[in-house]
Amino acid sequence: MKEYKELGQMRAVNGESLQGHEIKYYLPHHAVLRPESTTTKLRVVFDGSAKSTSGQSLNDILLIGPTVQQDLLSLVLRFRLHRIGITADIEKMYRQVWIHPEHRSLQCILWRENFEVQPATLQLNTIKYGTAAAPFLATRCLKEISENVKDSNPIAGLVIANNFYVDDMITCASAS
Repeated sequence: MKEYKELGQMRAVNGESLQGHEIKYYLPHHAVLRPESTTTKLRVVFDGSAKSTSGQSLNDILLIGPTVQQDLLSLVLRFRLHRIGITADIEKMYRQVWIHPEHRSLQCILWRENFEVQPATLQLNTIKYGTAAAPFLATRCLKEISENVKDSNPIAGLVIANNFYVDDMITCASAS
């Protein structure tokens, strides 16, 4: 949570109107501890499927969006076309996709550093794993990036458009 604040991915909104919107949704969250992991021992998981007092969850009201990436089998089969395999991963992909300010009031959380202080209302500024729209929003951003770079770097544009499965790139190249 400290990292979220430091990176500007959430901010305190106690006493603010949350961008003037009356509708707020408080996203339940909990920690997942993986001591065997060398990269992410502790991560926060957000539950967009938890029902609110209205009987609906955030995921119930979000548009999911279509699949915009190719299926994994196509990527793996194409990966075997050339001698050199190339893989990459977008680090913390969902946390790099910013939500429009007028929609951030739907991603509030209560948080406190320790039990000696009152919980603060925080607003999450980026999409979160656990919300129904997150996969579409993240992968659609990649499609937009591929469109933006295709004129200046056609190869990069093609790789971004066709060789990602969510945040994992898998592509290949010939030796020449």
